[in-house]
Amino acid sequence: QVQLVESGGGLVQPGGSLTLSCVASGIIFNVNAMGWYRQVPGAERELVASITSGGQTSYTDPVKGRFSVYRDNANKAVYLQMNSLRPEDTAVYYCNAVVLVAGTYYHQHPWGQGTQVIVSP
Repeated sequence: QVQLVESGGGLVQPGGSLTLSCVASGIIFNVNAMGWYRQVPGAERELVASITSGGQTSYTDPVKGRFSVYRDNANKAVYLQMNSLRPEDTAVYYCNAVVLVAGTYYHQHPWGQGTQVIVSP
């Protein structure tokens, strides 16, 4: 049974930093690309960062230069370091294994509970 457990969210002031963690179980972690998504009420869940099994990273434009994704295969964990946070980064953040199909990443497993990030003065 696949389980994805996100943590590390919270309330932070604009300009602040947070590091999100995601621990996976039930998957062969080291062969999977992993992605971080976020979702705000009324909107689609969007992929903001991904990291391949080989460590290649990609980011959506709004977070480039501010967010950094990295992984720890030994502990089946993926992290999202978020710096220079903005109010528009407020969302619930989720991780998932992802697969690249015709240039687009798709999530592979049921979602975890996510972790809430609130950026506010």
